Amino acid sequence: MAPPSRSPGSPAWSLRSDFPDEKGQALARHRSPGGRGCSPALDEAHAVAIKRAPGAHRIPTPSSALRGKVVVAAVAAGAFAAAAAGQSLAATADSDSDHTVTPLADGNIANAALGTGGGSGLTARPVVLGADGDGTAEARKLAETTQVTAERQAREAEAARAAAAEAARKAREAREAREAAAREAERAEQAAEQPQQPQVAAGGTVAPAQGTFTSGFGARWGASHMGIDIANSLGTPIVAASGGTVIEAGPASGFGNWVRIQLDDGTVHVYGHMAVYDVSAGQRVEAGEKIAEIGNEGQSTGPHVHFEVWQNGGEKVDPQAWLAERGVQL
Repeated sequence: MAPPSRSPGSPAWSLRSDFPDEKGQALARHRSPGGRGCSPALDEAHAVAIKRAPGAHRIPTPSSALRGKVVVAAVAAGAFAAAAAGQSLAATADSDSDHTVTPLADGNIANAALGTGGGSGLTARPVVLGADGDGTAEARKLAETTQVTAERQAREAEAARAAAAEAARKAREAREAREAAAREAERAEQAAEQPQQPQVAAGGTVAPAQGTFTSGFGARWGASHMGIDIANSLGTPIVAASGGTVIEAGPASGFGNWVRIQLDDGTVHVYGHMAVYDVSAGQRVEAGEKIAEIGNEGQSTGPHVHFEVWQNGGEKVDPQAWLAERGVQL
């Protein structure tokens, strides 16, 4: 059985299903809150709804003629504004200025924009603002820029030359300082290598060698020791105790090698056991002058120099006392 049908505008219009529910009752299209009866609320809302045509809320698009008039009006307004600004600049410009301020626009351009003034359209004219016709100002600016650049480059080059000269001066001073230090070190090394020269006493006498006094004049080991011994390392210089003339230098029994020097008063000094000697017979020597080097030659128990003093044709005296009388203490 088909459900009853009514027009959409009828408040009592409803639609039922052809299929019954579990209890055999037909289902209403719109149920009431209780679910028992039909609810006509939605049908009534559809009935009173406003019917609108599609697109009725949109604003119509203006015609192309109207859009063209709007563009022309905007261009004309801009031209009038530019003409007014140009006339104001021309009226306030300094009469002594080298450049003439050209208005950005004038009345003719404005009339052309409006389509008035007898012309059929807008005629474009090139306008050069603030420039000389022959390009003199531009050339002057270029020359000034070139000059400034050249001056800056010259200053930089001069600064570089000054810096190079200063660096060269400092390098030269450093080199000279190094050379001076090297010379000083060399002199110090040479001075250290050279033995210390004995100090000559007021009587013109010095110790025959630097070292340790190990044996004196007199009896020793059951025999007579006719001199004194001064021990030191091999190669230690032996010097003349007083100035005189070498009368003999060479090998001698018991001494290995000896050197004998006769003083101006006839006194003879004898030096023995040296490894090498630097003088020869007939040579004049002065007090403190090197004549030989300490050795261990002949009857010797270690490196030393044996020193004797002979007076009055061969009388041997105590060398220690003789030196002390002349201001030399051992």
